Amino acid sequence: MYQPQSYAIALLFMFTSMLCWGSWGNTVKLARGWRFQLLYWDYTWGLVLGMLLWGYTLGNTNAGRLSFQHALAAAGATHLLWALAGGALFNLANLLLVAAIEMAGLAVAFPIGIGLALVVGVLLNYAVAPRGNPWLLFGGVALVLAAIVLDALAYRRRDLARSELRQTTLVRRGIMVSLACGVLMGLFYPLVEKSMLGPGRLGPYAVGFVFSIGVLLSSFPANGLLMRYPLDGSAPVALAEYWRGGWGAHAAGVLGGVIWATGGVFNFVAAHARLVGPAVSYAIGQGATMVAAVWGVFIWREFAGAPSRATRLLGWMFACFLLGLAAVALAPVL
Repeated sequence: MYQPQSYAIALLFMFTSMLCWGSWGNTVKLARGWRFQLLYWDYTWGLVLGMLLWGYTLGNTNAGRLSFQHALAAAGATHLLWALAGGALFNLANLLLVAAIEMAGLAVAFPIGIGLALVVGVLLNYAVAPRGNPWLLFGGVALVLAAIVLDALAYRRRDLARSELRQTTLVRRGIMVSLACGVLMGLFYPLVEKSMLGPGRLGPYAVGFVFSIGVLLSSFPANGLLMRYPLDGSAPVALAEYWRGGWGAHAAGVLGGVIWATGGVFNFVAAHARLVGPAVSYAIGQGATMVAAVWGVFIWREFAGAPSRATRLLGWMFACFLLGLAAVALAPVL
């Protein structure tokens, strides 16, 4: 399998992961008018497809004990279960995050969910594999969290100016769902890391594929329930509607899954590198929150006409984000 031999290449993998994780959501906008529960089926199949593509390409380069096919064949049952459980937990968190955004808005749901996930994930990953300068790592995480809070405040000021705040009851429900999302999103990565430790362990490419199978299997009960009982109180979604979707909507979902899979594989590979470790790789990957903000601000023009206070907060947000990422990136080498 291909494994970065220098920190510079591993860092490139982590930043690619961050870009992919922060960009796949754009495919939802490409399928306007298509209920997310329906798009999610295509996203799930795209995730499995993407993991297979990377497994049979980079994962089989320089065949060895942890190459894609060899690692799958030699994996222990416990390690397979860890990876499946990680995929299932991630899937539940991802579905809850989308539901929370629909109920409380991006300004509330994303900072609470991903901010909590960042704290939980980095602490647990560092406990599993303590690598990197803790002062730089946790200082950088604090700066990224500050950036997420500033992002939330900017969105809130924008929505206040537009009188777009949601009903109080729905927002409260969205906050509760965001908290549940954050805990689950923070727990999935340590399970993935455990599947790559000890005898019978999986390599990073094999764990990506097993992880995607966990996502696929858990989607049947989880997404099925959300179709029947949407958390935002909207009308149920019939499975028959899926077959009435246009090719463009289906292609957008598959593309979103392939993009996330690329970010996932690159993140798992970087976490497996000797100098990096899971805490650093996960922390940089979760900078995807700010990548999503860049798309929203500069491409989708979500802040067009927003008050000057909101745009000033965005400036501080990007400054904290860049400083935080720099600190986390330097943690393994200083």
